[in-house]
Amino acid sequence: MVLSQSRMLIAVSSPWASQKLAAPIADLARRLDAEVVVAHVAQLHDEDEHETDAQQRGEQTLQLLTEQLGEAGVQAESLMLFSDDVSKAILNTAKARGCTMVVLGLTGKGVLKRLIAGDVPANIIRQADLPVLLCPANWMGMI
Repeated sequence: MVLSQSRMLIAVSSPWASQKLAAPIADLARRLDAEVVVAHVAQLHDEDEHETDAQQRGEQTLQLLTEQLGEAGVQAESLMLFSDDVSKAILNTAKARGCTMVVLGLTGKGVLKRLIAGDVPANIIRQADLPVLLCPANWMGMI
């Protein structure tokens, strides 16, 4: 039996999530000997915000996590995605890149905010045909 290489798609939404996920993701990637793809889906936050603001925020988020992973000895490819449907963008990218797992950091948004903004983690879990690992906002441990 030939086992394929593990490849994790790490979906991050903010610099805060990047900082929080760096150590546990690096640890998991090393243990699985996995390739890592870090993705951010750029979205406008307010009607007044320009696309360049969303792109700059996304690039900062990606750079922070890929640099921290690199410092921990884990090389990662970073991808900036643009879509109004975050869940679909993440899952389509995971499939296109041959990923074997999706990792999401939860933001700690309340139920009402998720209902208004769309519950990305729940949508991903419902639509995914590969394992999804959720890292709660208040979680501080290792995997």
